[in-house]
Amino acid sequence: MTLRAASAEFRFYEELNDFLAPERRRTSFAYGVAGTRSVKDAIEAIGVPHTEVDLILVDGRSVGFDRVLRGGERVAVYPLFERLDIAPLQHLRPRPLREPRFVLDAHLGKLARHLRMAGFDCLYRNDYRDSEIITASLAEHRVILTRDKGLLKQRLVTHGYFVRRTESEEQLCEVVRALQLETGLRPFTRCRECNAGLRNAPKAEVLARLPPKVRAAYDRFQLCPGCGRIYWEGTHYARLRRLLDLAAQPDAGCAER
Repeated sequence: MTLRAASAEFRFYEELNDFLAPERRRTSFAYGVAGTRSVKDAIEAIGVPHTEVDLILVDGRSVGFDRVLRGGERVAVYPLFERLDIAPLQHLRPRPLREPRFVLDAHLGKLARHLRMAGFDCLYRNDYRDSEIITASLAEHRVILTRDKGLLKQRLVTHGYFVRRTESEEQLCEVVRALQLETGLRPFTRCRECNAGLRNAPKAEVLARLPPKVRAAYDRFQLCPGCGRIYWEGTHYARLRRLLDLAAQPDAGCAER
């Protein structure tokens, strides 16, 4: 490929291609870098949020986001390496948070409920502003989950993930696998509606609030101290248990019901 003096040759790998126009996927292409302050600016202008990038090679050498492009360089951009040791090279993603906690944007309400039922601490409101999401992420060390690429490109964002799938159960599988949450699953320990931790409740404590059929069929209950909701092992329990089992298996599909 012949490069113009003010252009660099870019190639994006693996799932980073999800963010590119079809003609730029899985191939090298020239991109103008005149006036570009850094390789990070160029990558995000092309369409890839910086939170998705873990390694950049410029002319074969690993560089940071602040590397200035002059034109004529060959730039290779990689996502997180899950099965390949690149320890000698320069990782760009910050270290994973010690305890996986999340804040989700307005488009991911169902995913928030699924993650809570899987045991993860998730903040969610359907009227969050971007600034509120970023503030919660920084102040409480939470990973941002979003369908908004622009949110992840904001300078202050350090930990974030762009959710590719559009169906909530497939989103759960995607997030568990992409963020390697399999060992952190704690099903049915958190309220799906208000995010509070659940506690075991004797049947006598909740008996007056139970529908007649539930009163006759079940003896084990959990109570949310935050909103007062009662949980029992009904059909929803078995369905979500199957879904979480699928999510924990890297090669299994997530479309099963």
